[in-house]
Amino acid sequence: MKTTKPTKHRKPDPELIRQLFERFEQDKPEPKTELNYSNAFTLVTAVALSAQATDVSVNKATGPLFAIADNPADMLSVGEDRLMKMISSIGLYRNKAKNVIAMCRILIDQYGGQVPMNREALLSLPGVGNKTASVVLNEMDIEPAIAVDTHVYRVSHRLGLVDASANTPDKVEAELMQVIPKHWLTRAHHWLILHGRYVCVARKPKCNICIVRDLCPKIGVDFMPLV
Repeated sequence: MKTTKPTKHRKPDPELIRQLFERFEQDKPEPKTELNYSNAFTLVTAVALSAQATDVSVNKATGPLFAIADNPADMLSVGEDRLMKMISSIGLYRNKAKNVIAMCRILIDQYGGQVPMNREALLSLPGVGNKTASVVLNEMDIEPAIAVDTHVYRVSHRLGLVDASANTPDKVEAELMQVIPKHWLTRAHHWLILHGRYVCVARKPKCNICIVRDLCPKIGVDFMPLV
């Protein structure tokens, strides 16, 4: 019979956080994004394309695309129409193609064809929001950041890493940046997103294979007691 553990929200426990991330580090010392990229341009493009799409679908489309266009000039040569066809398997592909082409023009006109490595400049690019900028800056080791998607949001609350009042992605990100020790910050995003994608899934979390099941407060989770 399923039982529901009482939903008890509390301020994040530093000792719990330490134990959780030590466990994640032991399991995957150097976690990486699952998006395929070869440079800053292909990274920012892949991340922008991944909005409301899976990494698998993005990689399938960008494999052939990046083989012929791994820089802004070559992407402009591809053109918007052909680009739309090449990424048509990705959600919102029409708008994303327009943004990629517009981004390439700005990169060439204003940044010498290079992707600027600061948040303000990244956010000025078409199709680049705060989450994309955070992923790029963190992945390139420019600025520790935790991009909060649906997986990171869910796992952060279930593990008790953030307070119940953190009810938006921006609030979750702000709290995570405060409570996670600095030496784990650049890897925390990857650990949380991978844990949410493959283990702590939305409908039926796989607690039986979870490496932190003995530490997890299971906030808001229906669970089968482990015996």
